Amino acid sequence: MGYRQEAIVFLPMTFSKISLLFCLFLPVSAIAQVITPDTLQTVVPTDTAATDTTDADRNPDEAAQSDTVAASDPTGFHYKITADGTITAGNVNRALVQIGSSFDWAVSRLFRFASNPSFAYGRQNQLLNEREILADFRTTILQERRFYYLGFGAVEISNLRKIRQRLTGGGGVGYKLLSRKNAYLSVTNVLLYEYTDFITNSAEVKDINVLRNSTRVYGEYQWNNGRYSVTHTVFMQPALNQPNLRWNGNVAFQIRLTSLIGVRTSVQNSYESVVAAGRKNNDFRWTTGLILEVK
Repeated sequence: MGYRQEAIVFLPMTFSKISLLFCLFLPVSAIAQVITPDTLQTVVPTDTAATDTTDADRNPDEAAQSDTVAASDPTGFHYKITADGTITAGNVNRALVQIGSSFDWAVSRLFRFASNPSFAYGRQNQLLNEREILADFRTTILQERRFYYLGFGAVEISNLRKIRQRLTGGGGVGYKLLSRKNAYLSVTNVLLYEYTDFITNSAEVKDINVLRNSTRVYGEYQWNNGRYSVTHTVFMQPALNQPNLRWNGNVAFQIRLTSLIGVRTSVQNSYESVVAAGRKNNDFRWTTGLILEVK
């Protein structure tokens, strides 16, 4: 995981349609990735506004995903799909596509199921750089209350970090510090099990079997009828049975131009104390560009 800094430019509409089509089929090929901490919903102006939270490792751009639930009926199915990317040619041939999605099914006022599959694929000078696949399944109990319970399972595949497969599962509790129409802030704490199978091992770095305590702080804020929004997520995940620490933080700002298109810039930093041979511990990413959003 090395230092990376990218300026993302929205692709021509043809490429965006291809990306969106791929995203629609992504949930069907559910071998993939996990980790998008929330199926966030813009909270309705009541003290019982619904929000789902889940602790897992996080693939950062998915933290900006949000959904609006009708105050009159908190149940139902909601989804959101985003896609952006860049293509350059010449001295440097570079292609990158990023797709994120959010699916939320509120079965009743007691139970909610959610998933945030995401995908990133990038090549530079004919070499594969990113192939990041994340898929999770989460359930929340008593989600409309300020204090609630949650459980989840997740799978991650990462060429960038040389992870053949990372399995994560656990459960815990969440608390809504702020729950208003245009402002939401929550903290969750869970106990999770993680198994990480690296593509390359060495005498110093082996596959990981570890128990972690995962604390996450999530916030989402909107104004001007949702045209502007800011989201932030911070994970702190120390291991309980060995020296091993992971943390992740990201901030995203978005301006909605139309019902389908918006401008977004985000900054993310990830740190893992135990990584595959030849990988760096810290990974930084900054992306800016247009985003296509179907809701």
